[in-house]
This record gives sequence, C-alpha cells and structure tokens, in this order.
Amino acid sequence: MTGTDSPAPVLDRIRVGSAPDSWGVWFPEDPRQVPWRRFLDEVAEAGYSWIELGPYGYLPTDPARLGEEVARRNLRVSAGTIFCSLHRGPAEWDGTWEQVSRVAALTRDMGAGHLVVIPSFWRDDKTAEILEPAELTAEQWGHLTRGMERLGREVKETYGLDIVVHPHADTHIDTEEHVARLLDATDSSLVNLCLDTGHYAYCGGDSVRLIETYGERIGYLHLKQVDPEILAGVVAEGVPFGPAVARGVMCEPPGGVPELGPVLTAAQKLDVDLFAIVEQDMYPCPPDKPLPIAVRTRRFLRSCGA
Repeated sequence: MTGTDSPAPVLDRIRVGSAPDSWGVWFPEDPRQVPWRRFLDEVAEAGYSWIELGPYGYLPTDPARLGEEVARRNLRVSAGTIFCSLHRGPAEWDGTWEQVSRVAALTRDMGAGHLVVIPSFWRDDKTAEILEPAELTAEQWGHLTRGMERLGREVKETYGLDIVVHPHADTHIDTEEHVARLLDATDSSLVNLCLDTGHYAYCGGDSVRLIETYGERIGYLHLKQVDPEILAGVVAEGVPFGPAVARGVMCEPPGGVPELGPVLTAAQKLDVDLFAIVEQDMYPCPPDKPLPIAVRTRRFLRSCGA
C-alpha cells in the first residue's frame, strides 16, 4: 500500500450473494443454460454464501430437496422473484397471486425474507415488438401503485415476506422519474425497492443519488454494471433488452458503470442490513464462462470492503 492508498471501508451491513442470472439462466428450462447442480456447485466455489431462486422451476421446487442441496454447499437463499402486470387493473390479481403463491411459499420455506417483484415488459424482449405503450396513463399508475400495496400487504400477511420492486429496462418502472413516482405513491411499510444498479444506469439513473434521496425505501440491492459504449449503441438503435444483453451491455465489474464502491458505501451509510446480489446478465453464454467471472467479481467486491 502506498502513502496515498487507503483501506476499503468495512461494509459490515452488506450481505453479498449471486444469482442464476450470473450463470446465464433466464428460464426454468433451456438447453443453453448450465444445469442447476453446476450452478450451485460453482456459486459456492466462487465464494458466495447467498443465492436467489432464479426463475421458478430452475432449482428444485420441493423445499426439502432444495434445502438439502443448498445446505450441503453452505449456501442460503435470500429471495425469490416474480413478474407481474398489475398496471392492467384488478383483473390481473388472480393470475398474479397464483404465481406469487408458488414462489413465495418456496421462498419462505427456504428461510428467505424477500420477494423481488419485476414489472412486465412493454416490448418483446427478443423481437422488439411493441406490446403496450411505454408510458402508463394516470389510471394505469393508480392500478399499479394500489396493486403493489395490495401485493405487499398480502405477501407479508400470508408468507411473512417483504416485497421489493425491481426497476427494469423495457418496463414501466425504469427511469428516475418513474421510480420516484412509484415510491412517492406507495406506503413504505408495504412497498420498497430492489435497486438494480445496472438496470438503473441502463435507464439513465444515478444509484448513489437514489440511495441518498430515498434511503429508507432501499430494501435490497442487485449489483450490476453496464458498458457505456455498448449502451450508447443500444439506445441509438432502439435495441430491446434481450439482444442488448447478447451484445454484452451488462459487463463484468469493474469495467462499467456505475462504480460499485460508491454505491456500496452509500448503502452502508443507511445503517441497515442489506443483501447485495450480483446479477450479470449473460444470456445466452458458454457454460465455462460464468465461473471465472464470478470468482473475479467476488474478489473485486472484497476489495470494496464487501
């Protein structure tokens, strides 16, 4: 260490993990994805102790079997994930709750405390076909915010989990403006945020500023970076998210933006325990690609104090 260097801060409120997404897993079944046993073996080998469930059905859905598989690798589950279209109104509730019930039950049975909620896409993830307008009407915003509050209340009452809403590219909750609108219109006791640093940067947001402004609403973190040069091309050409990922828009830290050290330091200052789950979108990817990246990323996060 030189005289100008300083040790990384100790981020003792941050619990680091990784997810199937960082192994190129987007679907319950896909021959281009690594088998689930290999994911579990390699995520443990890379030095992580926390994982997410990923797409429901990728990992075993029997809680006893999954519990045995993760425990023997010294892993624990931090969250499950669902997609929903609550902006479409009350008619969406029954279908949403059917999906939630499966995922939330397994999440609870694995001892996790969070359900990550991702809005549905407004354009097709592969073809760029426009499925809905990119902007919601005032009525749809009302459906969305009331629906999220109902979801937060019923998930907490039924499963004991907290929902954290995940801003995501090509969805209606993406930009700083849309994220602020969601948070300002919802009850903090029912709805909080999963800040995905990569998606937020993809959509022009500043993660540190969001943490400093809405710190009490940050319930969970996904750690991800974007390659600014690839992103510029994606934006200029109107490329949908799936093909953008195939171009490498989500890149290995620390080669992109935002800088994760300042994000983690800002999160530590909130003085609450937070999961920070690495998610480097790489679908599809060669099966031997994820593990070396995961090892290097874990080493990098340790250098940040996490």
